[in-house]
Amino acid sequence: MFEYELHQIRSAELIREAQNHRLAQEALRGRRAARRAARESAQHESEGQGHTQRPRRHRFARAA
Repeated sequence: MFEYELHQIRSAELIREAQNHRLAQEALRGRRAARRAARESAQHESEGQGHTQRPRRHRFARAA
């Protein structure tokens, strides 16, 4: 009987840990999505401010 109770306690502990992990991952995905949305909206706002439609050059020349 004692082993069964230990098993139940461990099982409940693992379920709590899994739920906490899922909650942390969900929060992380939310933060990433918010950053991505902010970056995209800032990019859309600044699109009309440039003087050319040409993309920016790379900082360094390509190697031969």
